[in-house]
Amino acid sequence: MELMINKQKVFIATGGKEFDANKPALIMLHGAGMDHTVWSMQARYFAHHGFSVLNPDLPGHGRSDGLPPASVPEYANWVLELISELGGHKIHMMGHSMGSLIALASSASLGEKVVKQALLGVLPHIQVHPNLLGAAQKNKHSAYETVVGWGVGSKAQIGGNRAPGAWVTGTSMRLLEAGKPGVLGNDLNACNNWEEGLEACSKVFCPTLLLLGSNDKMTPPKGTKIMSETLRESTTITLPNAGHMMMVEQPEQTLDALISFFEN
Repeated sequence: MELMINKQKVFIATGGKEFDANKPALIMLHGAGMDHTVWSMQARYFAHHGFSVLNPDLPGHGRSDGLPPASVPEYANWVLELISELGGHKIHMMGHSMGSLIALASSASLGEKVVKQALLGVLPHIQVHPNLLGAAQKNKHSAYETVVGWGVGSKAQIGGNRAPGAWVTGTSMRLLEAGKPGVLGNDLNACNNWEEGLEACSKVFCPTLLLLGSNDKMTPPKGTKIMSETLRESTTITLPNAGHMMMVEQPEQTLDALISFFEN
């Protein structure tokens, strides 16, 4: 569906079901330079199992107009505008990578309005290597190559996907290449500059799932220990052999972990 937020057109996938404000809302936030398609399998499941799914292309990404917000707090304010516009209740948050930071910042602001949140490929501070950040800000193709090389786990790099013909590294590259100029650099800079992750964790009231990939080179699992200690209530699940792009590399395993968290 499409709607206007801050006078800009926004595209929101709903998993094949119309949004119903009377159902629990599940907001799904994608990572840097990406779009809603990374959540395709998970969005469809939850939309057909009791949730109203809001899986947006963030501003300036995919089919949404406008410029991408310059910081994680600005992205979070946009999410609050989205919730206000649609009137969702019993809010559930889900985010991957940059989206996990936006989800965390949003949950910290919403307080007890959030029922549960799942953070995938997360760290309290996602630091970006200066060479990668510089290449992304200059729209160099090497930035996409680095993100895919670091972001896709070693097992998925050589194939073996259960879906015939699926090529995780190739599809990840095409997704980044389809982004508007400057978007990846903007998003990586927003991640690099946001250092309030632990402060946000201390303000979250709801149960939190930290869903990690054992082979994640971009947000190594060991870095989340301090988050689990700071959050009021948290569960950590580490998917064996998964890299940073776990919901694309291991969609079924990722979905199983999310189902066990959100439906219990």
